[in-house]
Amino acid sequence: MILAILVFNNHGKPRLPEEIQQQIVRETFHLVLKRDDNICNFLESGSLIGGSDYKLIYRHYATLYFVFCVDSSESELGILDLIQVFVETLDKCFENVCELDLIFHMDKVHFILQEVVMGGMVLETNMNEIVAQMEAQNRLEKSEGGLSAAPARAVSAVKNINLPEIPRNINIGDLNIKVPNLSQFV
Repeated sequence: MILAILVFNNHGKPRLPEEIQQQIVRETFHLVLKRDDNICNFLESGSLIGGSDYKLIYRHYATLYFVFCVDSSESELGILDLIQVFVETLDKCFENVCELDLIFHMDKVHFILQEVVMGGMVLETNMNEIVAQMEAQNRLEKSEGGLSAAPARAVSAVKNINLPEIPRNINIGDLNIKVPNLSQFV
């Protein structure tokens, strides 16, 4: 089972708000950084994550480290392959992925990650299927106008309600709601 996935830059800068998470990232970074490039990409995590049953499996691409914390039931080579699929998918979706893409498009990174892994279990490793799902999500967001268009859609929905006149008071049980003058939106 995959327990955690960490991504950090060459300087080990964690962008996580909680101190324990930052401590884990710092310790993991120091463990990974001091290893030679020609040494295997597997580490026993020991007391770092919660016991000797866990392993850290990582890959270093340009300025980013991708670290998966897994239990002993996972295959090290399978996780290395999964990291490769994840990074190549990010690269296809962002066209030469970099640290800034991960920072400013965290929602898309999470979407891709949820297509690959959910609940600690690997769901999908076919990169073309993951990219197709990401493109479908992007089309859906564009057709809905994204979150930034929500207020305009709400005003448009209110304009399209076929009411003989705009209600001034709404009574729901004991709750009375006074409706403000909406003539400026009409």
